[in-house]
Amino acid sequence: MPEALPLILVPGLACTAELFAAQTAAFASRDIVVADTSGQPTSGQDTGGQDTGGPDTIAAIAADILAAAPPRFAVAGLSMGGYVCFELWRQAPQRIARFGLIDTQARPDTPAAADVRKRMIELGEEGQLDKIHEALWPRLIAPGRREDRALEIVVRRMLQQVGAEAFVRQQRAILGRIDSRPILPTITVPALVVVGADDQITPPDLAREMADAMPDAELVVVPGAGHLSPLENPDAVTAALVRWLAR
Repeated sequence: MPEALPLILVPGLACTAELFAAQTAAFASRDIVVADTSGQPTSGQDTGGQDTGGPDTIAAIAADILAAAPPRFAVAGLSMGGYVCFELWRQAPQRIARFGLIDTQARPDTPAAADVRKRMIELGEEGQLDKIHEALWPRLIAPGRREDRALEIVVRRMLQQVGAEAFVRQQRAILGRIDSRPILPTITVPALVVVGADDQITPPDLAREMADAMPDAELVVVPGAGHLSPLENPDAVTAALVRWLAR
């Protein structure tokens, strides 16, 4: 049998590897890496001549991931991680054998969404992680999970581990991203688009828009999940990834 492709999972804003804990456990026999999206100040400094536009950019985060990645791999990212996946495709499409998007979108922010993001940056600069969590939590998960304190503990812990400085860097990178809809038809490898049925931030219609525009994409709508489907319904997300990697 051919050797299994290495898998890179790219977490979203204010998320750590814990976002994909169930999936990394399920793929324990595979070469799997959860990428760093913290946007450290050194990002983009050693990119083989690639112009990333500075450290606080999606391009710089993608360049750092590519610098450490195997020659050919499968990649899937959630939310901000999806924006990074698009940039990975722009920078090195020949190295990507499978392309996955989870609870994300190809569009740039609307003016209203950008305003909210700028307010989150202000809170981050003030070190107000509790206020950031209070603002994000109701929108991150399915309405039926808002009283799930065990899940909330995980989400709060990830934000605290990312920290205020990295949160601000991530938000600035997201604000500066470009429209990825034009490149969707060029993503010709087997693609997967996963979205929580109750995702309030990047709802299913945006997922369907991406899946329809890619030549070889499967759309999976995850029941009982919002914007953090790998945590909210891990079995369904893992099953979708297994099918995608076997295609």
